[in-house]
Amino acid sequence: MDANTEYRKTAGLAPQECGGCGKFITDRYLLQALDLYWHEDCLKCGCCDCRLSENGSTLYTRANLVLCRRDYLRLFGTTGYCAACGKVIPAFEMVMKAKGNVYHLECFACQNCNHRFCVGDKFYLCDNKILCEYDYEERLLMASLEFPNKRASLQQQQVNI
Repeated sequence: MDANTEYRKTAGLAPQECGGCGKFITDRYLLQALDLYWHEDCLKCGCCDCRLSENGSTLYTRANLVLCRRDYLRLFGTTGYCAACGKVIPAFEMVMKAKGNVYHLECFACQNCNHRFCVGDKFYLCDNKILCEYDYEERLLMASLEFPNKRASLQQQQVNI
């Protein structure tokens, strides 16, 4: 079970046993987290060993492992789902974004011809799909041939990389 837990500094209590080292806490301040008391030096991330008292007031737990935010997201977090392939995007993976959609770098290509975009290339979002300039214009042409008496209306958003 995942837990996003706040901890707080407490003063003026009778000596408590530390949840990390098991020794009594005689410091002026002690931390309270996960229903235990901790020395400031003992409440550490189980991955990177950073002192959680120095990284804000939030810690994360999973499978009895206490983690800082960065390591929790690295190990268990996601950025969301790729709009092209539908697979999970890990939290620290480089992504491309277009109008609220998020893509793996390798998925950011024309969804008609698979052309990979370079810096400066134009692309279009049409019906929530990425199209290169050529395929977008071809789609416009086909729509105008299909409905010659009506002005072809494709909902699109042009974006430059």
